[in-house]
Amino acid sequence: MFESIEHTIARLREQHYLCDRKLATVAFLALQMQKPILIEGPAGVGKTELAKAVSAALGRSLIRLQCYGGLDEAHALYEWEYGKQLLYTQILRDKIGRLFEGVDGLHEAVARLNLHEDVFFSERFLVRRPILQAIDSPAPVVLLIDELDRAEEQFEAFLLEVLSDFQVTVPEIGTVKAKTIPYVIITSNNTRDLSDALKRRCLHLFIDYPDEQRELEIVRMKVPDLRETLAAQVVAVIRRLRALDLRKAPSISETLDWARALVLLDADVLTPTLLEETLHLLVKYDRDTQRVNERLNWIAEPVQDPNQTPSSPAPVAATSGPPQQPAEPQPGDMEQRRQEHTARYFTSYRGRTDGRTGGA
Repeated sequence: MFESIEHTIARLREQHYLCDRKLATVAFLALQMQKPILIEGPAGVGKTELAKAVSAALGRSLIRLQCYGGLDEAHALYEWEYGKQLLYTQILRDKIGRLFEGVDGLHEAVARLNLHEDVFFSERFLVRRPILQAIDSPAPVVLLIDELDRAEEQFEAFLLEVLSDFQVTVPEIGTVKAKTIPYVIITSNNTRDLSDALKRRCLHLFIDYPDEQRELEIVRMKVPDLRETLAAQVVAVIRRLRALDLRKAPSISETLDWARALVLLDADVLTPTLLEETLHLLVKYDRDTQRVNERLNWIAEPVQDPNQTPSSPAPVAATSGPPQQPAEPQPGDMEQRRQEHTARYFTSYRGRTDGRTGGA
């Protein structure tokens, strides 16, 4: 239970999640008001991690629905286990046959079968998907609806009904009302605008990349084996990479992966050579690689040669310097980049039909 904003900050910190008062205020109010949180922001800034931290801090199970293109109600709510129903039908074939002994007409047979319909459409054949699991759970849970912007708008409309009353209707069984209201966290990477109706039902929060000091705290907390000097260099380089016009800027999660890699490489300080050898952990597209290589001298300025004394700055090539302000992008180029990004984002999960949505 979050007793206050300060208590919320402390409890999340115990789970190795650093947050400011704005985030803690939303997390605290969501629990007290029993309202969902809608968190938007770039990928990899800690939106999903917040749900995990809240789950651990409150001592609740985490139920996760991973959204993707083509996600429908069946994969989010419930399905009937048709294979099991068919198996039971085959096993009980003789008993089912005797059920129709003495029946002459088709209408009478259908009427008699209807009397026993609930045998095969009962809870023993019902497969609960994440949303129904959360609503039907006897104990309070944290429900994470991750990357909602991947799903189509039709699924978003369905979600509005669930969030309004916290109940769902299974036609063969009836209406299932929430035994306890779940703590709902919805995340979005801003690849498309979510509806105003959804935002009205949620407490809204935008999480951006942290400032330099907070990111340094995060690195020190998550990668305690990283040397102090190296941690400062890592954060300084990351911030310069984000200042470039990259197709994909390094996220916090990638910063931590890079820091862990440097620990495994037994690095004491970050050298220009080591920086160049490990940049592939941060830069994931060819176009970005070219752009980074063009500005490598400027990016490497925070990196000091270990052979130099701490007081002397590392030599910087005459051509280095902060990147020039990019020219104003053409509307056509911006639209093309937006379409490429959206198409890549929506198709990354398409074709997935097994209904697995993850959970914890």
